[in-house]
Amino acid sequence: MIHSRVVLHFPGFEPLDAEAHRQRYQRSAAQASRVWESRFDVGPMTDRYFTVDAGGETWSTRSDIHIHDHNDLIASMRREPVWRQIGAGYRAGFEIVRQGAAFAYFRHAWRFALFFLFPYLFIALGIVIGAEVAALPLTIDLHPLWLILSLPLGYGVFRYGWMRFSDRYHVLHLFADWRLAVAIAQNRPEVATWIEQAADRAERALENATDEILVTSHSMGASLALSVIGRLIERESPVLSGRRITFVTLGGAALQCSLLSGASVLRRRIGLVARYSEVDWFDIQCLTDPIHLYKCHTVALSGHADAPQPKLVFVRFKHAMSPERYEKNRRDFLRMHRQYVLGPDQKSGFDFTLMTAGPLPALSFSGLHSIQPPVF
Repeated sequence: MIHSRVVLHFPGFEPLDAEAHRQRYQRSAAQASRVWESRFDVGPMTDRYFTVDAGGETWSTRSDIHIHDHNDLIASMRREPVWRQIGAGYRAGFEIVRQGAAFAYFRHAWRFALFFLFPYLFIALGIVIGAEVAALPLTIDLHPLWLILSLPLGYGVFRYGWMRFSDRYHVLHLFADWRLAVAIAQNRPEVATWIEQAADRAERALENATDEILVTSHSMGASLALSVIGRLIERESPVLSGRRITFVTLGGAALQCSLLSGASVLRRRIGLVARYSEVDWFDIQCLTDPIHLYKCHTVALSGHADAPQPKLVFVRFKHAMSPERYEKNRRDFLRMHRQYVLGPDQKSGFDFTLMTAGPLPALSFSGLHSIQPPVF
C-alpha cells in the first residue's frame, strides 16, 4: 500500500485557477468519502499545492497534489474584445486546417472533428442571421434609407442576441481552446515560458522521497503534462533518476495539438516520455465523452509507432454516477468531459480521488474493470 505520494496534476482547459481546482477536488473528495466509507481530508492551498490526508480502518495515505493550471494563458485570451476573440479563433481554425490536423481528426475520431467544427459553424450561422437582418430592406425592396435602421439592428441581433446565446455553449471559450492548441503546437514563447516554469516547479515538488510519483492530466492538460515531463527528460533532471513515474491521461487530447504539422517539439517530447523506461503510462478513455480522440493511440499517431504504447483503459461514467445524475448530464458534452475528475455517486472501477489519494498504487488502475470496484 502507498503511504506517501506526490501528484503533479495538469487540469483541462477551464477558466479555473489552482484554488478553484482545489475546491473542486475537495467537493469530489467529500463524495468519495461517503462512497468508499473512508476519510479524504483536503487541506488548504499552499504555494499551488495542497495535501490530502486519507485513511480507513487499516490504512493511511498522505498525498501532496500540485496543480499545474494554465488559467493565466486562458485569461489573457478571454480578456480581449469579442471581435478580436472571434477573429483570432478563426485564424486558429485556419491553421488547424492548413496544418492537416482537421483532416486527421475526421480520419481518426469523427466525433472530435465535429467538436472542432462546432464553434466555427455556430458563429458563422450567427453572422449570416445578423447580415440577413441588416440587409432586410434590400431583400423586400424597401427604400435604401431603411438601412439606417436595419444595419444597427443586424449588428445588435448578432452582438447582443446571438453572442449572448453563444455563452450557453461556451463558444468563445472553445475558440480560446483552439487558439491555445495552435500555440502549444507551435511552442510559442508564452507556452515555452509556461513549460519551463512548470518544469522548475515539478523538480522542486519531486525533491523529497515518496512512495509514489503520479502525473495526471485531463483533456488539454495532456499536451502540457507531456511537454513538462518531456522537458525534465531533456534536462536529464536528477529528480527522475532511478524513480518510477505513473503517468495517467484522462480523456487526453494531446493529439489535438500533436497532429498539427508544426508540432515537432511536442511530438519529440511525446516520444521521449513513451520511451523513458521509468514511466508507466496509461490512457483512461470513455465512449460517452466525445471531446477526446476515443480509441486513438497518442504515441503512434504522433509519429512513434515503434515506441512502447500507453495502455488504453476504458471506463463508463454511468457506473460511477447515479442513474438520475447520469440521465441529467449525459447530453451535456462539456459536463461529461469533466466527469473524469469529478466525484462518484457509487462504487465503480475508477474514481479520481481514490486514484490520487487512496492507498492503492495508481498503476493498479491500469487493469481496472469499469463495473468492478477495487478492493483495499
